Amino acid sequence: MVGGWPYGIEDLVGKAGYGGAILILLITPALWAFPTALMVSELSSALPEEGGFYIWAKRGLGRFWGFQEAWLSLMGSIFDMALYPTLFLAYLGHFAPAVTAGWHGIAIGVGLIAAAALWNMLGAKTVGGSSVAMGVVLLAPFVALSCYAVWHRVSAGAADPPAPRHIDFLGGILLMMWNYMGWDNASTVAGEVRRPQRTYPLAMAGAVSLVTLNYALPIAAVWLTRLDPNRWSTGGWADVARAAIGSGTAGTAVAIGITIGGMLAALGTLNALTLSYSRVPFAMAEDRLMPQIFKRRLARNAVPWVAVVGCATCWALCLGLSFAKLLMLDVLLTGLSILLEFASLVGLRIREPKLARPYRVPGGLAGAVAVGVAPAVLLVLTAVRTEAEPVGPLNALELGAILIGCGVVAYFIGERIRKPS
Repeated sequence: MVGGWPYGIEDLVGKAGYGGAILILLITPALWAFPTALMVSELSSALPEEGGFYIWAKRGLGRFWGFQEAWLSLMGSIFDMALYPTLFLAYLGHFAPAVTAGWHGIAIGVGLIAAAALWNMLGAKTVGGSSVAMGVVLLAPFVALSCYAVWHRVSAGAADPPAPRHIDFLGGILLMMWNYMGWDNASTVAGEVRRPQRTYPLAMAGAVSLVTLNYALPIAAVWLTRLDPNRWSTGGWADVARAAIGSGTAGTAVAIGITIGGMLAALGTLNALTLSYSRVPFAMAEDRLMPQIFKRRLARNAVPWVAVVGCATCWALCLGLSFAKLLMLDVLLTGLSILLEFASLVGLRIREPKLARPYRVPGGLAGAVAVGVAPAVLLVLTAVRTEAEPVGPLNALELGAILIGCGVVAYFIGERIRKPS
């Protein structure tokens, strides 16, 4: 949920160069991922309930803000979940561009979403186990590429690679904010996790370091070969491997391995996040904030199958948008939901000071407030960046504002027509 290995970060080198990319890879987790992981550790261990962040906001800030938290997360998921089929097609297109052209690409994207929905019908444990297995497979070609790059690095004193033609440092930060998101997504299945009070803090602590290393090390290794940063593009790890290793047997084998891995990474992340997002409508239905049909579960494993199918249908609607547009709208909407989670952390400290907290963000109430400051600053920068990205007749910021406003309207309409308990 928090990192599909190095897939999806290729544009970073083209936007900021090698040195800038490494700097962004180290700064972003410190300002964005680490504070979020601290917040999620406290709230997941204190309130290990199905629905996760929706439950936090409802108890910490009230019913209205709980609904807005869920609305923002679900709206963000519509753009987020379209990103992974887009990445899948980008990798497949490097070897078979005709297969991904036109309506074929849309059909493949719909098929991927359907496959993830069906996979989720097997239950949370099956989704989790398959994610671990795919993670091991996905890492292998990057180990091979990194080892080759280090072994065959350019000798000291060689000329540095040229600078990127179009420097976009803020765009690089925005890209990595997306790649370092997902910490709160694990919270929505807390009711299906064994020993959540112990499991969540340990998982968060280990994942921040692991994800940072798996992003930074392959880029640092390829930097040693002095490969032109302008050759990096979305879904371009296979091209990078061929350029760094050569077009012979070894280079082709690693490139094919990376391409297959990229497609598996996209499918695996899509699959894991289907597990996460589908629990939100289910939890809302239990509070009568969604139609009661979303409470229906499969008898054999308690999977909320109606919520899975409903979410998957909505996710297919954005498959035609470009990677950049999907990314900006996802970070804007999901980022706002994360800020509400930081507010929930503070709200719960004030409302329920005696709540058992197996893990606490250090520093008391001041520490709970301070941990959300850096993510808030990054989100302001995101809003500035999205204003420049057109989405039809609007820009991404305007479309995001409309979707946010719809959440407020939807809450009051729902409260007005909702039947009494």
